[in-house]
Amino acid sequence: MSASLNAAATTDACAPAASAAEGPCCAEPLAVLGRDVTVPLVTGGEVTYAALDYAASAPALQRVWDDVAAYAPYYGSVHRGAGYLSQLSTDLFEQSRATVAEFLDCRAGDQVVFTRSTTDSLNLLAAVLPADCQVFVFETEHHASLLPWRDAQVTYLNAPRTPAQAVATLERALADRDPYGPALVCVTGASNVTGELWPVKELAAAAHAHGARIVLDAAQLAPHHPVSVRELDVDWVAFSGHKLYAPFGSGVLAGRADWLQEAEPYLAGGGASRKVARREDGGVDVEWHTTAARHEAGSPNVIGVYSIASACRALQEAGFEGLVARERHLVAKVREGLAEVPAVRILSLFGDDAPRVGVISFVVDGWNSSHFAAALSAEYGIGVRDGLFCAHPLVRTLLGSEPQAQGECGAPDAAPGEQSLNAIRVSFGAGTPDEHVDRFVRAVKELVTSGAKWQYRTEDGRCVPAV
Repeated sequence: MSASLNAAATTDACAPAASAAEGPCCAEPLAVLGRDVTVPLVTGGEVTYAALDYAASAPALQRVWDDVAAYAPYYGSVHRGAGYLSQLSTDLFEQSRATVAEFLDCRAGDQVVFTRSTTDSLNLLAAVLPADCQVFVFETEHHASLLPWRDAQVTYLNAPRTPAQAVATLERALADRDPYGPALVCVTGASNVTGELWPVKELAAAAHAHGARIVLDAAQLAPHHPVSVRELDVDWVAFSGHKLYAPFGSGVLAGRADWLQEAEPYLAGGGASRKVARREDGGVDVEWHTTAARHEAGSPNVIGVYSIASACRALQEAGFEGLVARERHLVAKVREGLAEVPAVRILSLFGDDAPRVGVISFVVDGWNSSHFAAALSAEYGIGVRDGLFCAHPLVRTLLGSEPQAQGECGAPDAAPGEQSLNAIRVSFGAGTPDEHVDRFVRAVKELVTSGAKWQYRTEDGRCVPAV
């Protein structure tokens, strides 16, 4: 039944419309939910919403939504029921695990553990670190990979200005560690602030040369580029479904099994335990699973897991070569358009020539970032992000502030027209049409040249149109 369910749910909505002869940059964007949603403008009328905040949450692929809708009538408990629907759901759940392992090109023996998000995945890994493990993490990381290591000895590394400097910085830190024991390096694959790709394979080689392991935060990489655990030679990879064109609430930690098997379960409860028995002294003896189930206690999010697997299949079938080429086309269009506006400064660690995904952050002279983002939304129907992007030390370093300075994840307290130490981020991906980035570039130029057409005020820390 699961095979027929997959076949019934599969549509051609994710297939590029262009022929091979037309070239990958001519491919149509993949179909996503919300592509026809219209929003009101404060200046009057409505416009199709331009969702350019993919780095926060990408819209779900239509293909994923159709797959989930086809499965929904067959919903049943996983690993717990003898009934037909429970058996079907269990089969679908474990097939999804195999699909994700294939998507990530995992090694034999690697485990795929389903979690709630990248944040949850990295907190799980932090919970299973061996005693006296040292963790090395660059200040450039998203808070999801910067903050979970509270019970370990953590070395925070300064932001590098070239990929080679990143490798050299890590090598020095690992060589100098004392005592020489278990160590873990945590690194992003693509920055959620600058979009720049990091030298993951080289960093993995450096880590292993010094007896350390490495975990890859692929939250911003997996939706844009193929990720091969085997080729990159990373020990673990973590990512979120809601950035991979699937609905909220699911994530993945995939990689080596030993640390996961040797540690106490991340959560204690049903599903993680194989046997539970009372002792004569009144206590309880527990035998925990040694499979991925060890860290998946409780009733699993089968809908979320299946949606991740559906997204993995859709991206593989669409072909990353064409998706990457089309995204490079959009990145070039945005960067070239912003370069024509002298008041705009694009934030970068590695320079203009660095390879990157569709994530670009910038500041505009004379503008409060919240004010600018509010005007893009209210006057042009464009959704972007403003603030510090849950990467406070990195953004403050890029803006010339002290990286240890305090900051808020959301909008600043500065009023419209006042400068603030925050930035604006535009991000896009496989579902973004050219018109959205064209409208964005045009809107930036008009706002910088002519100013906002509407008055704005600060309300609960956010800039909003004045009524």
